[in-house]
Amino acid sequence: MHDDLSDERLMLAYRDGDTAAFEALYGRYRSRLYRHLAHQCGDARLAEELYQDIWLKVVNARAGYEPLAKFSTWLYRIAHHRLLDHYRQRSRNVAELFDASIDPDELPAADCANPARQFERSDLANRLTLALEDLPAPQREAFLLAEEGGLSLEEIAAATATGRETVKSRLRYAVGKLRLSLQDLL
Repeated sequence: MHDDLSDERLMLAYRDGDTAAFEALYGRYRSRLYRHLAHQCGDARLAEELYQDIWLKVVNARAGYEPLAKFSTWLYRIAHHRLLDHYRQRSRNVAELFDASIDPDELPAADCANPARQFERSDLANRLTLALEDLPAPQREAFLLAEEGGLSLEEIAAATATGRETVKSRLRYAVGKLRLSLQDLL
């Protein structure tokens, strides 16, 4: 019933009391938002805490929701601000929040019949995670919002309160650095 509705229409329906509309929105963004947070903070427990806080903010903001931007832009802007609030509250260096370890249980299911293929996937996941962690935080955020969140340059600019050209530059530098880091795989 809700599959053919836009995100904005779903949020408006939720605002008007349709809880199934919220469930549909949650289903659409559950994985993307969590992955974005996990990549941003590098800590699964912290990502889960922030994830819950963000959805709680969505629930609490439903009464005043107006579709002035795409829902995805609005949601990732909430996420952006929640991450900034977390960093300010903890007054820690952003670089300290990143942990190079990867939980193998969180990697995509590998082909169990082919151990070499499993190793390749695990190695690739580790290298990609390390390459992402080496990016400066603004470049990493722009890249993840584009790749994980599927946001356009304009939507990333709106979500992060930066200019479109700044976002474009950050993405260009991020892609260049990732290519350099992974050049032997290309």
